[in-house]
Formats: sequence, structure tokens, C-alpha cells
Amino acid sequence: MDFTINWKGKMAFSGVTPSGHEFNMDAAPEVGGENTGARPTELLLQAVAGCTGMDIMSILHKMRLSPSAFQMDVKGERAEDHPKRFTTINIHYAFDGELPEDKIIRAIQLSKDKYCSVSHSLNSEITVSYSLNGVKGEKDI
Repeated sequence: MDFTINWKGKMAFSGVTPSGHEFNMDAAPEVGGENTGARPTELLLQAVAGCTGMDIMSILHKMRLSPSAFQMDVKGERAEDHPKRFTTINIHYAFDGELPEDKIIRAIQLSKDKYCSVSHSLNSEITVSYSLNGVKGEKDI
């Protein structure tokens, strides 16, 4: 998966996902932004919830189960010190409909333990390289 993110001035960035969707990110005014987009950490938390939600709906569909409603309440707690990473992420899944509890639990467990690529990526090693004025740097950071 490859894409480019462009600086739009101050703390704002925008880009287009590989699937063709535009997105904007920005910081709060108190840290130099203009609040023209979501914070990267907000998007990360939403991505975890979206990923697990899609997994669960796919699993329930394979079980021939259809909730009449499905909502996730997500809470992320962050460390006080930089890099202020998420220390805990809590997702409360709320379903309505004629659904066997054991099947709901199984779908949630499968997403958490096996399928959600976003949550499993949170511990990934990230490698960084750079270029300056079109010249690739000689070492990775």
C-alpha cells in the first residue's frame, strides 16, 4: 500500500488513500494548527474500531447472523509523556437483534486475536528513510 501525504501549511496535511478517498489532518490551534482536519491519533483509534467492526460483521455474516443495530463505543487512553502513545484501547460492542451470545463472543475474539490488521499493526516496527530536495538520504533513521 503506497500513498503520498502533502503538507498544506502550518500543521495541516492532506492526501488520497489508495482506494481514492481524500483525507485531511490538522492540529489544534493551541499547538499551531487551524483545526481543519482530524488528528492522526483520532484516525488511528477510528481505524482500529472500523477494522474490528468490519471483521465482526463479516464473521457474523458467515454465521448467517444479522444484527438489527451495531455500535462501538471506543475509548483510548494515552501516556502523559511523549510520544503519548495509546496505553489502552477499550472497545465496547453493543448489538441489537436475535443473536446468540456465544456467537457474538466468538466473532469479537476472532477479530481481536486473529483478523484485525490495524490493531495487530500497532506494535509493528516502523522503518524510516528520507530525501531532501529530491536526493535520497544515505542512511535510514
